[in-house]
Amino acid sequence: MGNPIYIQIVLMIVIIYFFMIRPQQKRAKTEREFESNLKVGDKIVTKSGIHGKISELADTTMVIETMSGKLKMERSAISIEMTAKLNAPAK
Repeated sequence: MGNPIYIQIVLMIVIIYFFMIRPQQKRAKTEREFESNLKVGDKIVTKSGIHGKISELADTTMVIETMSGKLKMERSAISIEMTAKLNAPAK
């Protein structure tokens, strides 16, 4: 018969995987997809709250136009893409 302590350790590792590691991997995947789907002309909000429109895209950076000028930022600094929300009909 197996020692119960080994069964408890294996069970604890499985629980940690399903409640901590797996959701974090899913979140990272959706964030990568979001960053890769950005395109020039999209209206966005950065994680620091700056609103702007994408004017140039590179592999890891982008240039956004704001009311005060242009800013070069990392793609990972984008929080929300607002173009679809702004163009959606009002409910």
